[in-house]
Amino acid sequence: MDSPEVPASVRDALAPDPALAEKVVGAQSLAQTPVFVAERLEVQTADGARAPRFIARHHGGVGVVAVREGRVCLVRQYRCALDRVTLEIPAGRLEPGEEPRVAAGRELAEETGLVASGLRHLVRVYGSPGFTDEKTDVFLATGLAQGPACPDEGEFLRVVWLPATDVVRAVLVGAIQDSKTVCGVLAARAAGVLK
Repeated sequence: MDSPEVPASVRDALAPDPALAEKVVGAQSLAQTPVFVAERLEVQTADGARAPRFIARHHGGVGVVAVREGRVCLVRQYRCALDRVTLEIPAGRLEPGEEPRVAAGRELAEETGLVASGLRHLVRVYGSPGFTDEKTDVFLATGLAQGPACPDEGEFLRVVWLPATDVVRAVLVGAIQDSKTVCGVLAARAAGVLK
């Protein structure tokens, strides 16, 4: 948070605070999956009490805002956890040790067939820091060329190109709720890419 772009008031509000700090005094692994590791932590709170914390450790992910001729590329995908179809920017998980920019280009090409000549970082999002350390870096794709899509086995999605104004409006009225998509669209709008 030492960037000169971060307002001083925000930098001050994010400063370490011993009255809020927790110290991990014990950890137990509960489950390991290909997507995350679940842990039970025992922490000592600032007042000296002990409390459990349940954490899902994750490699992180990426998302890509791709815009062409005033339209935003989104994928329609059924999400089992929500039991419905969502609209999301193309996205996916980082492979262990993979650079986010590389993963963003890979995921964009796999899901949509789009190849970007440039990827500019827009925003980093922690979707639910109360229980997971998963972070998602969202990029803006530029210089788009169309190639063949090749989604992962078992991944079924449909690519749609929607007017940027409709996508921004859908985010603002809550029709698009995926956190990486909401943050990516609003970051692109703030950067002047979307109207």
